[in-house]
Amino acid sequence: MKIIVFLLLGIALFGDAKQEMFNLYQNKQYENACNLGFNNINSYGNDEDYISLYAFACLKADAIDRLTMPIIKLKYTKESRANGAYFSIIMMQKKLLYHALVDGYKLSSLNLPTTDYVLSKVFDLYSKLEELPSKEVYTFEDKDDKKLTYKLYLQKDERLSKIVIEELNGATTLKRHIYW
Repeated sequence: MKIIVFLLLGIALFGDAKQEMFNLYQNKQYENACNLGFNNINSYGNDEDYISLYAFACLKADAIDRLTMPIIKLKYTKESRANGAYFSIIMMQKKLLYHALVDGYKLSSLNLPTTDYVLSKVFDLYSKLEELPSKEVYTFEDKDDKKLTYKLYLQKDERLSKIVIEELNGATTLKRHIYW
């Protein structure tokens, strides 16, 4: 009898985790939704709706490194494969942009797919630079919204520098994104 009670309790808790993650996402609490999704991913390992929601929450929370599992797992439906490809593009752009900023790798010869995510926008703008002037900070104007600009720079650290992208509307910082 105790086994049945624990089994039913477990099912109720797992059902609540999915709904709770959805509620957190709807309330724009992306970091909390990402963390909850991460903590319960093994319970929903084959639920592609759960995995996609988890991945989008992590993306909105700038936790790009948590996209690796969803990239691998999203493969059974057309929509899931499209989501997996979307996340894969962003992950690749982050790695290439980091390689370019830290190691001086030239991106201008690459012709890659893109997304509407802020990192993709900055990646596209940076990769179009023919000459790579050695700058501490790169400033780019959004191609669709002339009031919106992006500052791109490295936050230096002893162990691992980080990519920083600041979204600005005039002099007002809208959001600061940090990626290892």
